[in-house]
Amino acid sequence: MARICVITAGHLATCPRMLKAADTLAAAGHSVRLVSTRHVDWAVAADADVRRRRPGAWTWMEVDYSRATAPLARLRGGARYHLARRLSAMLGPARASMPLVLRGYARTHPELVRAALSEPADLFYGGTTGAIGAAAEAGRRAGVPFALDLEDFHSAEQAGGADTALGHGLAERIEKDVLPEAQVLTTSSAAIAAAYGNKYGVHPVIVHNTFPLPSCPPALDASPGDGLRLYWFSQTIGSGRGLEHVVRAAGLAGIAGELHLRGRPVPGYLESLRSLADKAAPRLRILHHAPAPPDSMVETCAGYDVGLAVEPGFSVNNRLALSNKAFTYVLAGLAVILTDTPGQREFAAGLGDGAALCPPRDTPAMAAVLARWAHDKTSLARAKAAAWRAAQRRWHWDHPEDSGTLVGAVEKALR
Repeated sequence: MARICVITAGHLATCPRMLKAADTLAAAGHSVRLVSTRHVDWAVAADADVRRRRPGAWTWMEVDYSRATAPLARLRGGARYHLARRLSAMLGPARASMPLVLRGYARTHPELVRAALSEPADLFYGGTTGAIGAAAEAGRRAGVPFALDLEDFHSAEQAGGADTALGHGLAERIEKDVLPEAQVLTTSSAAIAAAYGNKYGVHPVIVHNTFPLPSCPPALDASPGDGLRLYWFSQTIGSGRGLEHVVRAAGLAGIAGELHLRGRPVPGYLESLRSLADKAAPRLRILHHAPAPPDSMVETCAGYDVGLAVEPGFSVNNRLALSNKAFTYVLAGLAVILTDTPGQREFAAGLGDGAALCPPRDTPAMAAVLARWAHDKTSLARAKAAAWRAAQRRWHWDHPEDSGTLVGAVEKALR
């Protein structure tokens, strides 16, 4: 049994990938300690729910910089972060010192390192943007191996102006420094693995963002009538996620239906989306649902017809990513619409009749899919059944190529 410290710069409830890693490594017999942060008020209750469902599975340490419970830590960390970022911009990421780069990239870098090193560990495993540098520094200072999870292609993760370019430059500097020394690298899609290989000559192993099979098979009946119940979720509901495209496609198809959105909306966004629907898709109702705990994501997908994985490809990373939404939808027995990006193309092909692949922003193509499934409920039921069969056959967390790959890679690093 090894002592493994899993580190994330997010909340337990907002980082299901690292939460699954902690659960899986603990179930494999290792002593796991999970370090996470507390900074978003709405996620605190969800974190408590995560802990209630796992009594004694692993130990937990929290880095608190919430405005409500740790205002001084938040103020101090924010000042340090912004100063380091300004200095890194003046010097350039390639010339700034590594301590400066790390503090300008991750707001809680020193605190995460300190928490990770507060107890002995045989391996540090860090994932999410702000935890990669922390896991590497903790491993180096403790003289033990470290492993890194590259869920996203961090040096091309966003689209934007000068501040985005600075963030990408800082990410690249950190990646150049830490990736070659990592005992194990994991990532979430074949396309992201290839991108890291092309850029740095490294070879991450692929651990998909799948989830456990539900305890009961989902209902696969299509909703009655001629409409569709569409479903989409994310931590944040806002522009640039393909939702406007869905509304326009539903309007072009002329179908009745409901678009269900789960997450926290950007102020004013739902109003603007509903205004668009009133004009472009008057038969489409938009309904909002509060965020759900990570353990309930498959359950909360149940009962809908079609899951939407419609990332528009706004950045390199967005084109390479394989949406964790799609893995959740198939476990709930939903037909899936995916945008045709390098990250999603192969997965969609493997779902067969369970998926429809549409070019990004191709409104007529998506409208044709929506119209077909709305007016031919036999075809929709067939698609839902095909998606569920694919989930049972391959796309679930307990498949050896996902949880088994993770455990095998980590245990190899410990030898």
